[in-house]
Amino acid sequence: MKLYEIAHSRTGDKGNISNISLIAYDPTDFELLRERVTASRVREFFSSLGVTEVRRYELPQLGALNFVLHNALAGGVTSATTLDKHGKTLGSFLLEMEI
Repeated sequence: MKLYEIAHSRTGDKGNISNISLIAYDPTDFELLRERVTASRVREFFSSLGVTEVRRYELPQLGALNFVLHNALAGGVTSATTLDKHGKTLGSFLLEMEI
């Protein structure tokens, strides 16, 4: 299954760092997210963007995981030449991950 079947996402940015929250629709699916969506899998999934580090934070009370992706925005909003300088589409891209 793909992540979008059991979760939604929100994104943010600060400089060259993207922040992606992955939130289970149903709190009972949080354990599946916790088990299958690791920092290393997310780093590998975004490797083509040049992501160098991914940190994962767990928010079980919200049924959510938060990922902080370093070097994900081609230098950051003020220097990136990409169409999506803020990385708002990265959350949607993550939802395409197979678990």
